[in-house]
Amino acid sequence: MITQITHTVMCMGPTANMTIDAATAAPLSTPVLLQLIWLASPALPIGGFSYSEGLEAAIDHGMVHDEHSAAEWLVDQLHLTQSRGDMAVLGQMITAWKARDEARLEALSQWVHATRESAELRLQSEQMGRSMLEWLRNQNAIDDHTIAMCNRCVPTYPLMFALALSRTGAPLDQCLQAYAFGWAENMVQAAIKSVPLGQNSGQRILTKLAQHIAPAVSNALQVTDDTRQAFSPMLAILSAQHETQYSRLFRS
Repeated sequence: MITQITHTVMCMGPTANMTIDAATAAPLSTPVLLQLIWLASPALPIGGFSYSEGLEAAIDHGMVHDEHSAAEWLVDQLHLTQSRGDMAVLGQMITAWKARDEARLEALSQWVHATRESAELRLQSEQMGRSMLEWLRNQNAIDDHTIAMCNRCVPTYPLMFALALSRTGAPLDQCLQAYAFGWAENMVQAAIKSVPLGQNSGQRILTKLAQHIAPAVSNALQVTDDTRQAFSPMLAILSAQHETQYSRLFRS
C-alpha cells in the first residue's frame, strides 16, 4: 500500500515530490532571531502586561503626566534599575545556565530575592517567574531535574527568563537587547493606558527607549558582582505606596 501511494505521488510531478520531502523531513529548529522576538513579545503568557513597576504610582503623584515626563521616567528606569540590576544579573544567569553552574544560579537567585524592595515587586517577580517556568514546561523545553532546581531556588522572572534566553544560542548582548525591548514595550503600554497617552505618543517613547537599549546593555555586561546594584529608593517608595493606592489599573 505504501509503495502504491509513493508511486502515485511521484507520478504527479515535482510539486508532489517537494510536498512529500517537506512532510517527511526532520522538523526545522526555530531561527535564533525568531526565538528572541518570541521571548520579547508582550503576547508571551507570563502576565507582564499587568504590571507598571511603580509607574502608575508616579502618575498618581503627578511625577509623570505627559509624553515627555513618561519618556524621561522610563529612560531613567532603564539605566538606573534595569541596566545596573536586573539586566546585569540576567546576563550573569544566562552564562551560568549555559555552564549548568547550579551553585552560581542559586547565589544569583538569592540576590534577586533580596533586592525586591516591596511586596508588589517581589510578587511580580515570583508570579512572572512561575508563569515562565510553566511556559517552558509546556514547550517541553525543561527537564524534571531543572524544574526541581528552579523550584528549590523559587523561580523568579530573571532566573527563568535567563534559562529561556540561554536555550536560544544567541550572543549575550542580543539576549539582553531582546529582554530590554520586551520590558520597554510593556512599560510603554502601561504609560499609554494610565497617563493616558495616544498610540503615536507611545511609539515616540518606544523610539527613544530603543535608542538607549544598546548602551544600557553594554553597561549591564560590564557589571560585576561587586558593582551590581538595586538602589532606587523613590521607586521602592512609590511601589510600596501603590499597594494601598485607591484607584489603579495595574498590579504594581
